[in-house]
Amino acid sequence: MSGPSDSHFRRPRVIIAGMITVNVFIMGVLVAVSACSAPPASTTAPSRVEEEVPGPPPFADMTAHSDINLTYRNGEEAGNFAIIESLGGGVTLIDFDGDGLLDVFLPAGGYYEGKKVLGHPCKLYRNLGGFKFTDVTASVGLDKVTFQYSHGGAAFDYDRDGWPDLLVTGYNRLVLLRNEPNPAGGRKFVDVTPKSGLNDALWSTSAAWGDLDGDGYPEIYVCHYGNWGFDTNHPTDCTYDGKTRDVCQPAKFKPLPHTLYQNNRDGTFTDVTQKMKLRKDGKGIGALLVDVNNDARPDIYAANDTDDNFLYMNSGKPGELALEEVGLFAGVARDDRGIANGSMGLAGSDYDRTGRAALFVTNYENELPALYKNQSTDRQVRFLHNTVPSGIGAIGGNYVSWGTGFFDFDLDGWEDIMIVSGHAIRFPTKIDRRQKPILLSNQRGKFKPLAAGGWPYLRDPHNARGLALGDLDNDGKIDAVVSHLNEPIAVLQNVTPTEGRHWVGIKLIGAKNADIVGARIVIETTGGKQTKFAQGGGSYGTTNDPRLHFGLGADTKINKATVYWPSGKVEEIVGLEPDAYWTATEGEPKPKKAGAKP
Repeated sequence: MSGPSDSHFRRPRVIIAGMITVNVFIMGVLVAVSACSAPPASTTAPSRVEEEVPGPPPFADMTAHSDINLTYRNGEEAGNFAIIESLGGGVTLIDFDGDGLLDVFLPAGGYYEGKKVLGHPCKLYRNLGGFKFTDVTASVGLDKVTFQYSHGGAAFDYDRDGWPDLLVTGYNRLVLLRNEPNPAGGRKFVDVTPKSGLNDALWSTSAAWGDLDGDGYPEIYVCHYGNWGFDTNHPTDCTYDGKTRDVCQPAKFKPLPHTLYQNNRDGTFTDVTQKMKLRKDGKGIGALLVDVNNDARPDIYAANDTDDNFLYMNSGKPGELALEEVGLFAGVARDDRGIANGSMGLAGSDYDRTGRAALFVTNYENELPALYKNQSTDRQVRFLHNTVPSGIGAIGGNYVSWGTGFFDFDLDGWEDIMIVSGHAIRFPTKIDRRQKPILLSNQRGKFKPLAAGGWPYLRDPHNARGLALGDLDNDGKIDAVVSHLNEPIAVLQNVTPTEGRHWVGIKLIGAKNADIVGARIVIETTGGKQTKFAQGGGSYGTTNDPRLHFGLGADTKINKATVYWPSGKVEEIVGLEPDAYWTATEGEPKPKKAGAKP
C-alpha cells in the first residue's frame, strides 16, 4: 500500500526489448538470473485488457438475486483520513452447518466516536441453494458479539471437533468464535476469545492457519500492520498534490510485529513469537500457509507493505515447532529490481503444472504483481520472479491490487487468476480510486488478460478489497464474492460456457479431524498430472472454498489420484469419477461422493 510519493525513492523500470532481467545481488544474497522471452511492459503503461472484443461473459452478477446486501463501511465520512480506512475487508466462505453448501461471513468495518475506534456488526449469510442466501446472524448468536473494527475472517477447525470455527481480525483485537450445537437446533457461534489466550491488542489485518508442529492442531499466524492510533501516531499533514489532505504514506508508521500462536490442544493458544524469533520489520497485510517444498508440511508466506515479504520454512521434525525465514535468499522478498513492494494479496498454485506451488502477490501502483515461479529442489528453496515472462506484465502498473486467487474458471485444466483492485488513498493524482477487476486466462503456463468491455461486474470500476473463490451452487464451476469499500458486496456466478469439459472436487479430512493445510493431491488423466495444495489463508483477509477443485478439460477418466497428507502418509484414492464432489478421509482409500445438490 505504498503511497505515490514513495516512487521518488524507486528506480524506474527500464524498458529494453529482449533485455535480460536480473534479480539484484543484495547484501551477499544471490538470486536467480533469467532471460525474458518478450520485452517487459512498463509498470506505468495503460492496461491492454480492453483491446479485444469480449466473448461470452464468465460471470453473472447475482448480487441482487442473492439477498446478500452488506456494505463494508470504513468510516471515512468522519474526515479523519486515518490509514485504517484504506484496508477494507475480506470475505469468508464457510460451510458452518455442514449441509454441503458454502455460506458467507462478512467483516463489516467500523467507525469512530471521538478518538474511539468501534466496529460495525459482522454478518453471516446461510446458503439456501440456487444462489439464494438468508441472514442468520441473529439465529447463530453473532448479534451478541461485539466486533472490533474488522478486516479479515479465517474459517478453520481449531479444536478438531469437525466443525469450522471463525477468527476475525481487526483493530487492536482478535475475536475467536467457536462453532457449537445450538439448543434451538442447528449451529451457533460462541465468543471464546478470553479463554483462548488470543490476547492480541495489536492492529491485525489477515490471519492464516495450519498445523506447523505436526500434532494435528492448527497454529495461527496473524499479520499486524503499523502503529497508527489517535493517541499514538495520527499524522495530519499528508498530501500527494502538495495541497489536498489525504491518508498518510506507510512510511509514516512503524511496523508492528506479526504473531504466531501455537495451539495447546485444549482450546487455548500460546504466543510463541519471541521463541520462534519472528521478524519485526514488516507492515503485514496478507498471510498464507502452503507447502512450497513438497514435504507436506505447511510453510508461511506473509505480504508486507513497503517492507520485505517473509517466507518461513517449516524446518521442524514431527512434533517440533521450528521455522526459518528465507524470503530474501529464496527470491520472494522483493521484486525483480531488488525493491520491496507494497504487497497485499497472496495466492499459491501449481499454475504451470510442474508439481510445485508458485506464489503470487498483488502490489501497489507503479509495481507489477509478482509471480514467483517455484524452482525449488530437494536441497534448496528458490523462486524466480516470472511476472513478465509469464505474460502478467501486460496488465501494466496502474493498479492498486488487493484480493486475488487462482481458479480454473473455464475447466480447461489450467488455473487462471483473478485480481480485484482499488486505490488506498482518497485523492489519487494520476489514476482513479475505483479500478476494474482483472481476469487472466492461463494458456498452458502463460497468462493473457481477457477483455471485459461488455461483461457484467468486470466491465465496471470498483474500490475492491477482498476476493473469495468457491463453488456456491455446487455445479462444478468456481464462483466469486468480492468486498468493496463503501459499496455493496458483489456475488458473481460463474456462467462460463464449458460444454464438453469436466471437473472433479475433493474435500480432504485428516485422521480424527487433523488439520490438512500442507496436504497436496496429484491427479493423473490423459491430459497429464495436476497438483492442488491445501492452503490456510490467502487473498486478502479471506477464506476460500476448502475443497480442492480440478478442471479436467475433455478428460472423462481419472487414472490415478494420490494424497500426500501432513502426517507423512501417502495414499492413493480409488474410484474417483469426474463431475462430482468427493470427500477423502485419511486412512480410507475409497472416497465418498458428496450428497449436496445445487
